[in-house]
Amino acid sequence: MNLLDVTTLGQSALELPTTHDAVSLLVITQLAAPAATLVAIGVPAVLGRPLSERLTTWLVGAGFSIGLLAGLATLCVLSLRGFAPEAVHLGTWFSVGHHEATIDLVADGLSVPYVCFSTGLCALVNAFAGKYLHREPGFTRFFLLLALFGTGMNLMVLAGSIDVLFAGWEFLGISSTLLIGFFHDRTNAAKAAVRAFITYRICDVGLLTAGVMVHRAVGSGDFERLFSGAWPNGHCLVPATTATVISLLLVFAAMGKSAQVPFSNWLPMAMEGPTPSSAIFYGALSIHAGAYVLLRCESLLEAAPVARLLLVLIGVGTALHAAAVGRVQTDLKSMLAYASMTQAGIIFAEIGLGLRVVALVHIVSHAILRSLQILRSPSALHDRHELEAALGGHPGGGKSWLRDNLPPAAQAWLYRVSLERGFEEMAVMRLIVGPIWRLLQRIATAEQAWTVWLGGEKPALRVGGPPMFGRRIRSRAQSGGEE
Repeated sequence: MNLLDVTTLGQSALELPTTHDAVSLLVITQLAAPAATLVAIGVPAVLGRPLSERLTTWLVGAGFSIGLLAGLATLCVLSLRGFAPEAVHLGTWFSVGHHEATIDLVADGLSVPYVCFSTGLCALVNAFAGKYLHREPGFTRFFLLLALFGTGMNLMVLAGSIDVLFAGWEFLGISSTLLIGFFHDRTNAAKAAVRAFITYRICDVGLLTAGVMVHRAVGSGDFERLFSGAWPNGHCLVPATTATVISLLLVFAAMGKSAQVPFSNWLPMAMEGPTPSSAIFYGALSIHAGAYVLLRCESLLEAAPVARLLLVLIGVGTALHAAAVGRVQTDLKSMLAYASMTQAGIIFAEIGLGLRVVALVHIVSHAILRSLQILRSPSALHDRHELEAALGGHPGGGKSWLRDNLPPAAQAWLYRVSLERGFEEMAVMRLIVGPIWRLLQRIATAEQAWTVWLGGEKPALRVGGPPMFGRRIRSRAQSGGEE
């Protein structure tokens, strides 16, 4: 080896740590900027001295702007390196035996572009909300939740392990729930928030169980132990059976956050929140969170054809359902909610078909378009009313392929089904909620009977087991406890 080769190797050895350190600093900045904003406006609010509206808006906007600039800088550095993944290790949460939970972030061709557009949209919505919520009693509360959402979104997108991803996922869920119920003095807003929270918690079991399965399979939650290579051409490192189980659990988790059938009825109700939060959550970012998780784990889906087929069926079914139901809605926000649901279903189908880059482009373009539509919706309604007043009546509907080509009987049937939202609510209540509720009632009756037996009370003569205890307890309660 000559002197020139030694010099070249020495320069490379000096450049690589410098590049890694620069990327690490930029990645941490993308996460730390909105988190610092959350502290800056949250601490004065807790102390009873909230900041002024102008300062609050400026601080939140500055946090998102710094995160956006850091993301763009990271994107430039990665593009010069061919978008090779860059891992950022922030420490180990805990380690027990050969199991460990690490705090890792990753910058690659998926996470960095996603962070750039999500942070940019948050900055846009922040500027709109500053004027939209002027003198609103919950002004500071809204921007606290918006900063919490931005922090959780960046944490989920930059996550290098399923543990960190789950933390960001939960930040999205709690901020979404609280913003749906932002106008908590309204009954419908409170009910919508509870409905969304219940749906999230049910489907979050899938992501939590997937995390347990990942730790059981590889001893850690790190994605680099699940798959290798640069996105979107990664390679699965676990057996096909394990990949299938984890993929099915991730699909179940994504269905709730992205409002896929049969977990879709909460989305139109979620429009009870302020217009800015509706735009950023259910038109742009939160509704695509499930799709992002599936894109992040695309190597597992590649090794799990059953999960991919299920994903296509769910996506196509949701798209058809939402397209039909959305056509009969009478308010603009519900129409936009079902339009978002339709596109989310198509994105799920694209991921199931292996069109990863197409799905990413679809997410970004749909998020930008839909968020702007929702932000524009209040003034669009005003313009519509002015147009009707100028024309002296309703301007009339446009052409419809269904109306022009289907027979009247089929149109009437389709209209009734769409008006009832595909009978989804009834089916879920009868086939899922009803049986589970009856099972829980039986378990509660058996537990109550078991408690009575442990207390030493003499059981009544019965045939058929524990249910007689429940009837005995109810009869005693009705008679005032007297034998």
